[in-house]
Amino acid sequence: MLNNKKEKENQSNFAALNVIGEGTTIKGDLISNGDLRIDGEVIGSIKTKAKCVLGNSCKVTGNVEAKNCDISGKVEGDVRVSDILLIKSTGIINGDLKTSKLVVESGGEFNGSCTMGSAVSMNQKQGDEEKSHARATA
Repeated sequence: MLNNKKEKENQSNFAALNVIGEGTTIKGDLISNGDLRIDGEVIGSIKTKAKCVLGNSCKVTGNVEAKNCDISGKVEGDVRVSDILLIKSTGIINGDLKTSKLVVESGGEFNGSCTMGSAVSMNQKQGDEEKSHARATA
């Protein structure tokens, strides 16, 4: 009985929806276990283990990391999505993409490199950092 209660509490933590409204600016990193909906501005990185929705009025200056992500606004930084990245018709990304699956609506754009496929995962980040370090010291 006690274990069931803890499991329900953990599940409800992941089901939380966090909303940053239009006209709101956050300076600093944003980290969440639940879904994120951002219509304001974030100056810093965004990291969630769930879905991230960046609305039309959203502007992010920093990296974005999520399980799934829908981008309708503007991102100035790298985007890493372990499942599906959807760039809507108004979405703009200036940075590198790493995702398993990519959908770009007509009008959506990204400027940078793109790595796709099942090899991309959230856990691969450590390997990427080791490769960068190896290149820097070579």
